[in-house]
Amino acid sequence: MDRTVAIDVSRLCKTYDTHKAVDDLSFQVYAGEIFGLLGPNGAGKSTTLRTLITLLHPTSGTATIMGYDSVREADKVRTVIGYVPQERAIDRFLTGREHLQLLGALYHLSKEEATKRIRELLTLVELEAHADRPAKTYSGGMKRKLDIACGLLPDPKILFLDEPTLGLDVQSRLRIWEYVRMLKARGMTVVMTTNYLDEADQLCDRLAIIDGGKIKTMGSPVELKIALGGDIVSLTLKELDRIPALETELKRQPAITSVRTTTKGLDIRVESPEKALPTILESANRLNCSVEFIQYNRPRLDDVFIAHTGRAITESIPEAESA
Repeated sequence: MDRTVAIDVSRLCKTYDTHKAVDDLSFQVYAGEIFGLLGPNGAGKSTTLRTLITLLHPTSGTATIMGYDSVREADKVRTVIGYVPQERAIDRFLTGREHLQLLGALYHLSKEEATKRIRELLTLVELEAHADRPAKTYSGGMKRKLDIACGLLPDPKILFLDEPTLGLDVQSRLRIWEYVRMLKARGMTVVMTTNYLDEADQLCDRLAIIDGGKIKTMGSPVELKIALGGDIVSLTLKELDRIPALETELKRQPAITSVRTTTKGLDIRVESPEKALPTILESANRLNCSVEFIQYNRPRLDDVFIAHTGRAITESIPEAESA
């Protein structure tokens, strides 16, 4: 991977009244990589993104995009970026092609250049057959493809995607993933926010887990999972009231690194499943806990998130701002 720094964020803060939406963020994005901001709703992901694309001014700290300062050189930043928001204001009555033509005029593209770019982009996102239909007839996946085409129209060096597959069905999500990979293959730098663990795992070269406006950890999905150490043994118990007693018992055992309660049992992190499994089953037997199901797996990205934030990504945050 190219180690040229495309985005450099230093001690970025954004405060609304007394609420710190973004709290002292520092990270770099390298040219040609897919970089993800992973976190739940209200974590500060969208606020960070909107600051980088010059829609918001930081309260303190700095961000440079392709060497341009996001505040002092905002106009120059806008010439090198594309942006796909969570929800674009699509006009139901305009066709896909008309949306792109309107945007081409806003970007001051010549008619000839706009026509060429629009033809290329409609082919890229497989909308050429539907280009002259009103957007109101498009499915959710097709509207998202149009969003991406709109974001790519100015031929940006960096594309920002805010929750690119939010609310889409599985098939549409997989198609959008294909496009994002294809953009990376063409040399584009992509920065995306997501609260889907599988999306971050599948797409991102590196990611920052962000929670409560702070970066909790950063690295490639593989590095983050390896750094946890140990594997996970998941127990499903028949008697849920026995979970606390078994959790207390297992936390005392030397072969066990950590124990976490789930809705139906326990997730137990172990250094060696072969050594720990007899201990786990003996403890369950001694406490008359009936084990209904036992599963063993390598650390997952949701385990990384839990280890660094203390909760699952799906659990709500108190007084969350929708960022």
